[in-house]
Amino acid sequence: MGQMSHLRMRTDRSENTELISNDVKDLANAFRNLANHSIKLASFGFGTSFLEWIASFAAIYLLILDRTNWKTNILTALLIPYIFLSLPSLLFSFFRGDVGKWIAFIAVVLRLFFPHRFPNWLELPGALILLIVAAPTFFSSTIRNSWVGLVICLAIASYLLQEHIRASGGFRNAFTKANGVSNTLGIIVLFVYPVWALVLEIL
Repeated sequence: MGQMSHLRMRTDRSENTELISNDVKDLANAFRNLANHSIKLASFGFGTSFLEWIASFAAIYLLILDRTNWKTNILTALLIPYIFLSLPSLLFSFFRGDVGKWIAFIAVVLRLFFPHRFPNWLELPGALILLIVAAPTFFSSTIRNSWVGLVICLAIASYLLQEHIRASGGFRNAFTKANGVSNTLGIIVLFVYPVWALVLEIL
């Protein structure tokens, strides 16, 4: 009788030890999966944020090239909503605050009362600041942070590329002419951010 109780106690202990061991293994696996998923999400987030900066600077670069290479205002005007939708949150919040309000105020005063002192090349940057400052929350938050804004960015990039190829006289000229290659590469960079972000939205 005593031996049976002793054997049963040993069996119970071994089963309890095995259960604890399995629980520890499950916890280790869960922690490992959590770490892997966190690293993936962090890398995706970093990649999206990095591409936002690249896309915004590419649009600003194309805006600067406008005065030397591009002849149609509609192309550069479309860069303003693209920058508005793709500008990194850090810069967007900065310009949407008091700094942007002061810049917009000074730009409006110069444009109204001192038009001769307001250079033409400042019109589009001034319009961008005004857009950032005055945009309703529906556009500055809801549209900017949704797939709708990404689709608009992609549509703008597609239109710019199509019009640039047409203005260059064909696909080959857009990649071979000295004054067209820089614009073509800049426009292609505009595709990277919305495509990447849309893929992440789908996944």
